[in-house]
Amino acid sequence: MRILITGAAGFLGSHLCDHLLADGHEVIGIDNFITGNPDNIAHLAGNEKFSFYKRDVSNYIFVTGKIDAILHFASPASPNPQSKSGYFNLPIQTMKAGALGTHNCLGIARHSGSRFLLASTSEIYGDPEVHPQAETYTGNVDPVGERAVYDEAKRFAESLTMAYHRFHGVNTSIVRIFNTYGPRMDLEDGRALPNLLKQALLGEPLTVYGDGSQTRSFCYVDDLVDGIVKLLYSNEHMPVNIGNPVEMTILQFAQAINKITGNSAGIVFKEDARSARDPQMRQPNISRAKQILHWEPKIDLEEGIRKTIPFFKQKLGLA
Repeated sequence: MRILITGAAGFLGSHLCDHLLADGHEVIGIDNFITGNPDNIAHLAGNEKFSFYKRDVSNYIFVTGKIDAILHFASPASPNPQSKSGYFNLPIQTMKAGALGTHNCLGIARHSGSRFLLASTSEIYGDPEVHPQAETYTGNVDPVGERAVYDEAKRFAESLTMAYHRFHGVNTSIVRIFNTYGPRMDLEDGRALPNLLKQALLGEPLTVYGDGSQTRSFCYVDDLVDGIVKLLYSNEHMPVNIGNPVEMTILQFAQAINKITGNSAGIVFKEDARSARDPQMRQPNISRAKQILHWEPKIDLEEGIRKTIPFFKQKLGLA
């Protein structure tokens, strides 16, 4: 196939480029580098099956030739208020990527008869009152909160995707992505894993906010990409959760990070005074992914962390 990937220089987008090229497809990457990193796709330079264009998906996109599939992954995604590339500091661009960017990509899909895959997120569930979260859960959301620019952009993108499917007959699919980690992720992302792993590798005490009872589940990037590609190759149109259902508290996670890295600096607790409405629970119900895609994650936390450590060490100048 000839596949267009937006956000191709991002953490997930670049891994998708690698996977789909390895499957023998031709890949066209688009990114405006607001959050994407050219280093993530530098190794693809010279690959005759890969081409790249610096474009903003919220503007009109023109691609010559037949496009068989479009994967729309362009969006700021970091919840770190201190990050210049996080959605707190790029609120309008985040909303435009979810709204105008999705609209532009769906327009190409309609014109080309392409399969369209939207990268959505577990954040559309908000601070969930149902646990674990299944695709049938409609969420507990705050449309005017500080996190809403990301959450609501993805919720709108899902609605628009289904409208194009139902009204125009576009062959669409939606993946709801849960916490993912691995090489090429932004060390300043603001999520628990990069924060804690970076501190551990620097030999610092790990910072846990509150009492650490909030929960997350962590999926290694190779597992996630495998699930996304299986969804792309399927005929499924309704949303599908892709993530690791093994849930743990942030305190348990910090303890595991210290053990894996051999960090003896321990853990410090800080009052959780962050103004953003941080979800207290996050765990995917992956029953549909198992049934429809015959997919479930294979890489456990320790193996995934060990695969991620060399990248973090290189970025921290410790390699």
